[in-house]
Amino acid sequence: MRFPDRFSYPEGIRAAVSLTFDDSRASQLDRGLAILTRHDVHATFYFGLRVGTHRVDEWRAAADAGHEIGNHTMTHACSGNFQWDVPNVLEDKDLAWIEADILEAQQWIEEHLSVLPTTFAYPCGQPFVGRGEHYRSYVPVVSQHFIAGRGFMDEPLNDPSFCDLSMLNGYDSDEKTFDELVAVLDRARQENAWVVFASHEVGDPGDGQAIPADVLDELCAYCKDPANGLWLDTVDAIATAIQEQRS
Repeated sequence: MRFPDRFSYPEGIRAAVSLTFDDSRASQLDRGLAILTRHDVHATFYFGLRVGTHRVDEWRAAADAGHEIGNHTMTHACSGNFQWDVPNVLEDKDLAWIEADILEAQQWIEEHLSVLPTTFAYPCGQPFVGRGEHYRSYVPVVSQHFIAGRGFMDEPLNDPSFCDLSMLNGYDSDEKTFDELVAVLDRARQENAWVVFASHEVGDPGDGQAIPADVLDELCAYCKDPANGLWLDTVDAIATAIQEQRS
């Protein structure tokens, strides 16, 4: 078993944590930001252009307050196997198409939010285009344009001495209790790993694809407590530290 003791955390730190939110949903602004601000926590918001073109001033203010704005593509293409109305199906696309979709989102975010994203989240956690003999990973595309790319619904945690920064494992934090998330953090401390939590809505228990607001509140307080030995920061901040130490 590999333990990432070759990576040197800041003094007293035993694991790293990033809180990330996908799709630039309204509840992130309406409920999430107040919780994060109360605990002086900076999160990473993966901006989705399908819904994120509204409330631009509020998203720009979030960026100005120190939150990271990441890229989540222009059209949120996923596999056609999902039983919803997917406007763009990954199986029907190629590398040129996905790169153009990503770069169009980069341009929009820079023009409207005055930030240029440095990290990326794969829509539905799926880093591929095409099918059969035309199947291709677009992780190399992401690696050309971003310091890090995050997946979704992954089991392993990230070993900072080994992980591929362009394909980080993202741990689904939607619909979880505080105790369930603390259990993940306990495992991270044992492995000296980096947990990248991935949420969508900020809501109430039973809301579906949401981290309950009270759970987010408890999680922020827990991660900020120095006694728990956790380094809580944005994906960009932690990925940059890992990259610098590796080099």
